[in-house]
Amino acid sequence: MRLTFDIQATDGHARAGRVTLPRGSFETPIFMPVGTLATVKAMTPQELEALGAQVILSNAYHLYLRPGAEVVERCGGLQRFMGWPGLILTDSGGYQVFSLRSLMKIDDEGVSFRSHLDGSLHTLTPERVMEVQARLGSDIAMVFDQCPPSGAPPEEIAAATARTTRWAERCAAQPRPGHQVRFGIVQGGLDVDRRLAHIEALSGLPFEGLALGGLSVGESPEEMHRVLARVAHRMPADRPRYLMGVGRAEDLVAAIGAGIDMFDCVMPTRNARNGQLFTRQGRIVISHARYREDPAPPDPGCGCSTCQRYSRAYLQHLYRSREILYSRLATLHNLHYTLDLVRRAREAVIAGNYEEFVAEFLAGRDQRPPQSSC
Repeated sequence: MRLTFDIQATDGHARAGRVTLPRGSFETPIFMPVGTLATVKAMTPQELEALGAQVILSNAYHLYLRPGAEVVERCGGLQRFMGWPGLILTDSGGYQVFSLRSLMKIDDEGVSFRSHLDGSLHTLTPERVMEVQARLGSDIAMVFDQCPPSGAPPEEIAAATARTTRWAERCAAQPRPGHQVRFGIVQGGLDVDRRLAHIEALSGLPFEGLALGGLSVGESPEEMHRVLARVAHRMPADRPRYLMGVGRAEDLVAAIGAGIDMFDCVMPTRNARNGQLFTRQGRIVISHARYREDPAPPDPGCGCSTCQRYSRAYLQHLYRSREILYSRLATLHNLHYTLDLVRRAREAVIAGNYEEFVAEFLAGRDQRPPQSSC
């Protein structure tokens, strides 16, 4: 088998496990930092290793456009190209179809679009997308899917879900490298019955894991949590369950409790660059005047190197001065926070006290430490 999934502990629907692939393994629950363009912004691969990242995500759509999958293949594959020794998951581009849909035309054959880089015309089909991911050499390749907005009419969501099934069948029929596994993507919007039917349809295809797509695309957190609570634990128990594009701390905790194993999101890196730092008490916006002379670290309870050495006052100075160092320090902190949160969640599942972990997590939100001056 190309993938083995050993469930080491459960607590309610929450699970702790270990996924083994031909080129390595990782523990679940897992958060995967996003390196869309073969780089996690502001971080080196060595820093990601030190933070405990096990898998990173890159995007086949963007790498297809630049530098080109053939270039990456000639350079020895994605790991060697970017100097990352760990495992890599590549997203197929279905979300880009959603986010850049004004530039695209979708039909049953695939997607025709103009590049957001230079306006050149391209066509991606399920077959082409899987070929690109094979050339990139990722360890986990996602099928090509159509991701409708959460507020789309029911008929549009039904059509996108049916098309995703047809595309998944075509993806599954394509050749792949011996080390590469594939995950199907479940669509269905906020309709629980449609989601469950799509899980059943995709479970019969030869995918080593299944993902939930089309969430965190405009619906409220409450709506997403409702769907997760009714759907996540109904995904096949013997395969990894992946929730795509979700990284808000409250959502991670809820999704793990619902039975999800894998996550990715740009939030830790993007929010860091935009001046938001994650802490156990909630987010802080570093540009706020209250931090101008605050000698405290971003999160007094955090063990990352940013919090061990630098103050909020200094980080605000860097941010306001538009210094590159700010992005590096803030990104390192946010990634540490997110990876540590998921690690602690795993420990709670193994210890059998996940409910207590969630209660403690929620109790700590918005309890700001007292302010002081330099």
